Amino acid sequence: MKLAKLSLAAMVVAGLASSSFAADTLADAFKQGSVTGELKAYYFDRDYDSDGHENLLTTGLLLNYKTASFYGFGLNFTGQASASPFASSDEKALFAGDEYGSGAVLSEAYLSYSVGKTTALVGRMFLDTPLVASSGSRMTKQAFEGAALINTDLPGTTLIAGYVQKFQARTDGDGNIGKFSKTMGTGSGYPENTLGDIFEANNIDGNPSLYVDGGAFTLVAINKSITGLTLTAAYAQANDVKNFDSGISIDAVRIAYGEAAYAGAAGKFTYGLAAQYYYNNLSGVSAPSAVIPGLISGLDSNNLWGVKASVGYDAFGAYAAYTKVNDEENGIGVISGLGGGADLAYTGSPINSSSYANDTKAYKVGLTYAVLKNANLGVNYTVNKMDSNPSDWDETAWAAIEADYAFEGALKGLNTSVVYEDGSKDASGVSELWFKAAYKF
Repeated sequence: MKLAKLSLAAMVVAGLASSSFAADTLADAFKQGSVTGELKAYYFDRDYDSDGHENLLTTGLLLNYKTASFYGFGLNFTGQASASPFASSDEKALFAGDEYGSGAVLSEAYLSYSVGKTTALVGRMFLDTPLVASSGSRMTKQAFEGAALINTDLPGTTLIAGYVQKFQARTDGDGNIGKFSKTMGTGSGYPENTLGDIFEANNIDGNPSLYVDGGAFTLVAINKSITGLTLTAAYAQANDVKNFDSGISIDAVRIAYGEAAYAGAAGKFTYGLAAQYYYNNLSGVSAPSAVIPGLISGLDSNNLWGVKASVGYDAFGAYAAYTKVNDEENGIGVISGLGGGADLAYTGSPINSSSYANDTKAYKVGLTYAVLKNANLGVNYTVNKMDSNPSDWDETAWAAIEADYAFEGALKGLNTSVVYEDGSKDASGVSELWFKAAYKF
């Protein structure tokens, strides 16, 4: 876990660029290829009140092989394996949606080609763009099947175009590791009577998901021409979205995102200010008349906006954030994008809260402290309020503590992290503990 997140542009370029080592022959490209991997052990303790209190130990392996560059071409393969050998039937049931899924999957298998400052990729891959993004917060990292094009010719600017046709979830919900399918998870967690009312039958990875029969594309522009200022604009569109159980279909789900983030420093003093905006538009919505009467007819558009301010001095930091989802009567709130990593609202808690439900006002404050150069500590408090929600889940609060430590010396490459989150108000009785240990080689 890192309390300070890398920029999206840096992560995309670093994670998807082809090998910088050039080979003279095809055979040399394979011989000079590199192997990297990660051994992982995660322990989750989950208390969901009426759903039970269970804990789960999961072990996993991620193994990557990347060829050297051959006239600009490269191949990249990543396999993942997961096992929970001591899991009881109750533990399997409680964690089936996101953490318990035994087996192995080839998550990455793509061909890349680089020329100048442009890289193209085709196949299965991990993606990290604002609106189409893999999440690695659980044992098995999500992946997509499709194509991506990345260009950095313009000074201080990264341009990305992508198309995805299949998605690999963390698990299949039935005790197995996730497989590739047209059902694509979203980053929008939800309480009752929002997005889950419409797409509940499609739920995977603990969030509502979309069966995307016509594929999805995304366009991204990230600019850092002005020192300290990062401007991000992104658009994604999922076509021919269906729910076979309910009979609902949507011609197109359109998602737009914009952000302006400024970070500065004066000696040991640091400061930052950021603003974000999501916009959703759904067109061609149809469903049997018996399905959620009065709700389907109002499905059209919605938005979320947010602001965040941060200050720091030396090893200490503090921040405050606010987001608001428009009070539209479409009932589904805001869809934040495809994949669990497409979750950029400033007010999300580390594990359980959601800022995307209809008419949600969310507040978050936090403190961070860099205990050592390789150890961090953070605490935060999040409140979500839904004034128009008549359910018993209209105001929730989440207190969390996070810590991470990266070993040095003989144990360099070993990283540990712990997150504990406890719910209150309407979320009273919901708590979760994550402990993660991972060794990268």
